[in-house]
Amino acid sequence: MRNYLIVVVATICLGIGLATGVRAQNIDWGAQQKSLKSQQKLERHYLKIQQQNRKKSWKGQKVSSSERAQANHAMQRERRDLRQRQKDARQDLKDRHHSLKDRQATSAH
Repeated sequence: MRNYLIVVVATICLGIGLATGVRAQNIDWGAQQKSLKSQQKLERHYLKIQQQNRKKSWKGQKVSSSERAQANHAMQRERRDLRQRQKDARQDLKDRHHSLKDRQATSAH
């Protein structure tokens, strides 16, 4: 759980960093996209490790099948939500890039 909190805080910090970087005119979009993708890869890895550890913790305990099913369903929901948040973040970066290009094109005319 602590790792998940660290990942969330890192994501927020990176998001703030990306948001302030958009104000600059000369933005290296490729570097931002690469940075975002590598950070998202780390998030997926940490979530996978967290869920593996949760499953390993069941081995020494008596966990009913309904509890396991409920936990598996919750973990599946977490993975799906993470995937959607990451997809939205990538699309947001692309949209900001396109809107900045459009503003620069209209101001040039």
